[in-house]
Amino acid sequence: MNQYELMFVLDSVLEDDRKEAAIETVKEIIASDGEVKEVNIWGTRKLAYPIQKKNEGYYVLVDFEAGPNLPKELDRRLKISDSFIRHLIINKNEK
Repeated sequence: MNQYELMFVLDSVLEDDRKEAAIETVKEIIASDGEVKEVNIWGTRKLAYPIQKKNEGYYVLVDFEAGPNLPKELDRRLKISDSFIRHLIINKNEK
């Protein structure tokens, strides 16, 4: 199992229950082939530059362990969802 870090930005205008549902969806995807270690919710912050004409986003950082195929599936699922503005998955084992 590899160590990964996922940072994603949700649309800040989403209702709180939709934000929580998006976070739970990510945790369920990870749990299908890995283990969630820590979820760190940073909350609403100003974006460095406008994305899709939005100036703020809701930031969430997730540390997890998973097999080598899970990040590809996670990336695919996050790209097709409208709730996610941006995301980045980093393999912490690679130097």
